[in-house]
Amino acid sequence: MKTASFTPLEWSHSTNIYEVNLRQYTIEGSFSAFSKELPRLRDMGVEVLWFMPITPIAIEKRLGTLGSYYACLDYTATNPEYGTIDDFKTLVNDAHLQGFKVIIDWVANHTGCGHVWTKTHPDYFRKNARGEFYDKNGWEDVIDLDFDNPAMRHDLIEAMRFWVRECDIDGFRCDMAMLVPLDFWKDARTILDQDKKLFWLAECEDAHYHEAFDATYTWEWMHKTEEFVKHKTDMHGLESLLWKYSHHFAPTAIRAFFTTNHDENSWNGTEFEKYGDAAKTLAVFSATWNGIPLVYSGQELPNLKRLKFFDKDPIDWNGRYELHDFYKTLLTLHKTHPALRAGDLQVTTHRVRTTNDKEIFAFIRKHDQGEVLVLLNLSAHQKHSFTIHDKFVRGAFKEVFDGSIQDFTHDHNSCLPAWGYKVYARNTY
Repeated sequence: MKTASFTPLEWSHSTNIYEVNLRQYTIEGSFSAFSKELPRLRDMGVEVLWFMPITPIAIEKRLGTLGSYYACLDYTATNPEYGTIDDFKTLVNDAHLQGFKVIIDWVANHTGCGHVWTKTHPDYFRKNARGEFYDKNGWEDVIDLDFDNPAMRHDLIEAMRFWVRECDIDGFRCDMAMLVPLDFWKDARTILDQDKKLFWLAECEDAHYHEAFDATYTWEWMHKTEEFVKHKTDMHGLESLLWKYSHHFAPTAIRAFFTTNHDENSWNGTEFEKYGDAAKTLAVFSATWNGIPLVYSGQELPNLKRLKFFDKDPIDWNGRYELHDFYKTLLTLHKTHPALRAGDLQVTTHRVRTTNDKEIFAFIRKHDQGEVLVLLNLSAHQKHSFTIHDKFVRGAFKEVFDGSIQDFTHDHNSCLPAWGYKVYARNTY
């Protein structure tokens, strides 16, 4: 596998991402209303705020009452429902002052029907045999851009540059990145790097796209774990996929792990519909395996409903944030412990063997400055006792959730409840 052409920003190896569904986050659904949530999210350990598309939504062929966030009308304007460009600038500045990075969703493959370019530059779009704008995937509210047109490529990159220069954003999450030619992304990053070094996240699982991007998605893992919970695959199925990830991607590739996001929640069900009691266990995995965790709006509540995609449907916040401390523990550990750095050649990840590897998934991640040991009971069996049989596990560790100490040099016995988890950490510096 070819190594990445660009060097990720140092902070990206230990970061995490929080996806902001601005429309549904508050009753107001605005930049200013969301800004009030920043202190809480910072306390929870959030590092990167990813805003779903903030551009205006096309009216032509609009779906639902408010339309899809991903049907852009104008690349260099904000959705008036959210506020003005100045409102967004204020939000970004406030976020920066509190220690966040801000990235925005970028939809390059297509625009909404009636995008401003359809009138000013109709040659920027692909056309069917009848000379009509169209989308090759059959999505009814969008139309495809023509990446064979150099002028379109130039203007699209300039539109991205607008948000870097005007609003000082820190990167892009690129929607359906694999539908856009890889050489476009390379050109975009090369050009925008001249203004500011950015963080680049691709919604795709094509290993070649790490030639332009710092991080990519793990859609296949999310689906495979759902199959596992529903008894459609076994532990071997999970291990085979992780083997594929470690061998088909460059060792420096950063992968984003998640249990839900806007698409999954709206179309396939909440994480609890998919995973049941395994939801938190798999969230622990997402925050400790070789990658960076991605958390969706409301998971800290936890949100138990599917959010409508094309209509107003605010999250039912109750002020309790029952999983705030759960995510705070995981996100803080991930961003501070050297053994959890993603895509770092100085970190090794080793599958730990136990007396029941069919149901216990254990692994240890090692850096010369510390280690993190993770024990997961991926079964509904209560009081699951097992013994670790692995020379890689030695020494005293502190469990990050309850603060207990266990010395694995002599005591290799453990017990976990159904879908239980333990995360042990130790530093050697």
